[in-house]
Amino acid sequence: MNEFVRQLPKVELHLHIEGSLEPELMFELAHRNHIEIPFNSPEEVKQAYQFSNLQSFLDIYYQGANVLVHEQDFFDLTWAYLMRCREDNVVHTEIFFDPQTHTERGIAFETVVNGITRALDKANHELNISSQLIMCFLRHLDEASAFQTLQQAIPFKDKIIAVGLDSSEQGHPPEKFARVFEKAIEEGFLTVAHAGEEGSAQNIWDAIELLKTSRIDHGVRCSDDPHLVETLAQQQVPLTVCPLSNIKLKVFETMEQHNIAELLRAGLCVTINSDDPAYFGGYMNDNFNAVANAHQLSKKELAQFSINAINASFIAPQAKEDLISSVWQYTESH
Repeated sequence: MNEFVRQLPKVELHLHIEGSLEPELMFELAHRNHIEIPFNSPEEVKQAYQFSNLQSFLDIYYQGANVLVHEQDFFDLTWAYLMRCREDNVVHTEIFFDPQTHTERGIAFETVVNGITRALDKANHELNISSQLIMCFLRHLDEASAFQTLQQAIPFKDKIIAVGLDSSEQGHPPEKFARVFEKAIEEGFLTVAHAGEEGSAQNIWDAIELLKTSRIDHGVRCSDDPHLVETLAQQQVPLTVCPLSNIKLKVFETMEQHNIAELLRAGLCVTINSDDPAYFGGYMNDNFNAVANAHQLSKKELAQFSINAINASFIAPQAKEDLISSVWQYTESH
């Protein structure tokens, strides 16, 4: 099954570009930019990647992001991720970035966006990997900071297709950002939001109803509410699930306990994604293989994850049809 997964065309919808910062690149950028980091080697960084919950991960995640200073740093970070996409046959990716993580350190908004999009454009032309860019608000910061960030994004509407909501879910419910999302929609942005990872099933309802989201990032706590599961299935609200991340952050203790296969078989539009792969030990193929091995999924079921991701993506309709055809052709011939 690993060989089938390796060549299966994939679409990734839940990837934090700052979370793809591998320890080796972290050290390279720290040296290049003369920035002190509290580790002596890449191996020491990897040993620190033992998390008890979301917050313990975020603490080290924001620390690592300090090495990103110049446009070239953001280009190098994004290009390294895109080379992983090529290895894993990811044909389209929709990546998150967290501008507040950088603007709060005095890095200009355009430095971040231009570095990332330069790499995305290069991958489109040279690797035939298409992409979209999604700007996330950090939910542990206040509404005023989110509004300020939205204003900074408006001149870059041609580069940013949607806004999202990430960081600590506990204590920061969707309603905190309802007015910001309303304004973002007025400005023409699509919307997505993290909900139902560590937070309750109610957060998923609120993200859909208050933030008018196109899809839910994570959403695995929907299982706590049978009516919500039924609604998600009926309305085909996409869930961008991140299996290895969920295990690493103790949302589930083991992959066998993960509910992703159950949700797929209940007819929900669930997708597989890598979240913060440098920190959680796996890119797309690693996540697909982990799920396939734990739940004895068929080739058709694995292909359905790709189909769901294509349908949930912000790709143009004709391009969706072409990608769906390529996935089914591959599946039927293997």
